[in-house]
Amino acid sequence: MKLIVDTDTASDDAVALLLAARDRSAELEAVTTVAGNVPLRQATRNALLTLEVAGMDGVPVFEGCDRPMVRPLSTAQPVHGDDGMGDLGLPGPARHPHAGHAVDVLLDRAHARPGEYTLVTLGPLTNLAAALLRDRDLLGRYQQVYCMAGAPDAVGNISATAEFNVWADPEAAHVVLAAADPGRVTWIGWDVSRRDAVMTPADQERLIALDSPLAGFTHRINRKVTEWAARVTGLSGYDLPDPVAMAVALRPGLVAERETAHVRIALGDEARGQTMVDRRLTGPPPNVTLVRRVHEKSFKDLLFGLLAPEEARA
Repeated sequence: MKLIVDTDTASDDAVALLLAARDRSAELEAVTTVAGNVPLRQATRNALLTLEVAGMDGVPVFEGCDRPMVRPLSTAQPVHGDDGMGDLGLPGPARHPHAGHAVDVLLDRAHARPGEYTLVTLGPLTNLAAALLRDRDLLGRYQQVYCMAGAPDAVGNISATAEFNVWADPEAAHVVLAAADPGRVTWIGWDVSRRDAVMTPADQERLIALDSPLAGFTHRINRKVTEWAARVTGLSGYDLPDPVAMAVALRPGLVAERETAHVRIALGDEARGQTMVDRRLTGPPPNVTLVRRVHEKSFKDLLFGLLAPEEARA
């Protein structure tokens, strides 16, 4: 699988990048960055640093849009820390992003090799929406497009009903859904993460016991999310929305429950970013596949296996 990852890199995005870098079935061809969890420059810094930690510092990183399409930037730094990585004082990366804009990369790679790339988006959909404004048929030029996006049960993490990536740039999500079809585009929402991807205290102990650099890195960068989860969402640990989305892209067989549906995004202030799923028999035709559950044990086994020491993986 030839993989392009679009990310607003903070702690859970970083773990998703580790999975993509470590999975032998994937060829991570490029990483594009977008403002979201943190401002753009910080997201790029975190992506470069994570790839170095994974031993993949040859993967090119391209910067993209530094703000939503029409709204001011709102970050999730209270969740992930000011640096997006738990405020650990991590050293800067040894290299810089490549020249060129992320939107051009999303367009050019798909046009050059149509049907060969899988795109995984882990942040607000600003870069992808901007690319779609230039090529309405772009989604069809990818083999598959997986997006960590939405809350189809209307249980939110940034507002009462909205998931952060969609809330951060709802207009971009609207553009993507307007061009999507369920055979090509899959959304994995926050409902999946909070049900099937929570790192409980026992899971965290298992992670630490792996005693590998990647496992230790994963545990440390999520310390702020652990505090936020205890204070805000009430989950029994920190959850991993981006890693579970990446896992679905890498292993579609992890999906336990899915549906095809017509989805719209609320753009008004009161319900900003709410994922509105129309399940009426008389509603519009489906435009996206929604993953609703994954096999939790299989997901966590994949996670721990990819973060294990190299000799354990061999």
